[in-house]
Amino acid sequence: MAVDYRILGQANVAGAIGTYSTVAGPVATGRSWIVSTIVICNQTASAQTYRLAVSGSTSPASSEFIVYGSTVPANDTVTLTLGITMQAGKYIMASGTSSSVSISVFGTEIS
Repeated sequence: MAVDYRILGQANVAGAIGTYSTVAGPVATGRSWIVSTIVICNQTASAQTYRLAVSGSTSPASSEFIVYGSTVPANDTVTLTLGITMQAGKYIMASGTSSSVSISVFGTEIS
């Protein structure tokens, strides 16, 4: 079993709450991920709202959200330490009120 500690994904959100961007994924066939940390960075001078989901597609279902409508303060960062396990075919999807909100996902890929 190979273990690779790495950045699993990084993206800016689309800039409209409810419009989802793929931050990481899909997890490749025959592999799994352990997501240790998700960092949400607000690069604007006003607070922004964001959503995060671990989803089986690029359109998250209501049951797949891990954060829904939380706020990241102006010019600040929110760090989530989670330990999420993800199997093949899963995505981390995000939405936010500004395209200046970036999200980075760090963890381990196991093959």
